[in-house]
Amino acid sequence: MTTPFVIPPASTQFLLCIAADWDSPAGELQCFTRNADGNWQPAFAPLPVMLGRSGLAWGRGLHPLMAGTAKQEGDGRAPAGVFAITALFGYAPADAPLPRAARLPYHPARPGLKCVDDPKSGHYNCIVDAAGVPSDWASCEDMLRDDRRYELGAVVAHNMNPPLPGAGSCIFLHVWETPETPTSGCTAMVLDHMEEIARWLDAARAPVLVQLPESEYARHQQAWGLPRR
Repeated sequence: MTTPFVIPPASTQFLLCIAADWDSPAGELQCFTRNADGNWQPAFAPLPVMLGRSGLAWGRGLHPLMAGTAKQEGDGRAPAGVFAITALFGYAPADAPLPRAARLPYHPARPGLKCVDDPKSGHYNCIVDAAGVPSDWASCEDMLRDDRRYELGAVVAHNMNPPLPGAGSCIFLHVWETPETPTSGCTAMVLDHMEEIARWLDAARAPVLVQLPESEYARHQQAWGLPRR
């Protein structure tokens, strides 16, 4: 008999992102903490975010594989489901105040730091130092950009352990381009909110992102142990 899925008990930090429907390029994100009684308490007020330009599609994370449209490389959709948040990255050096205070691993951006989005690469969906590994990819994301979008961000563990080629890569929380500009598949917000979340995230609390359209949140809220909005 299959054990029903619930949010892992070790996860006591929770980011809930809700979109109006599968095709919405925008959503609302709220952070919660789980207390000793197992109850979720809001950590911050809800904040606006931009999602993929084509909306959402089911991703590969902690949740079971779901029936419906699955995320694919280049589809312009952000992943729906439940995902660990595993690391931070940004333009600041590792000895800057925020990285030093961070409670997740931090990747300081530099010219050789890449996230590989080529499904044919052995480094697909990995952040790598191009100077230290064989360059077997035809395309990648530069983690040091000429804009502010990767000034600060967090790694969303979609399609990992191991990655399935073509199922989507390089999924992050990061800074938005503008309040009206959707992403290629990430979840983006104003820099001040990204900084607040980065300071709050704590590896010891196994943070997770739950990202769903409103209809799927209503369907899974009780069974998965999601907080009430």
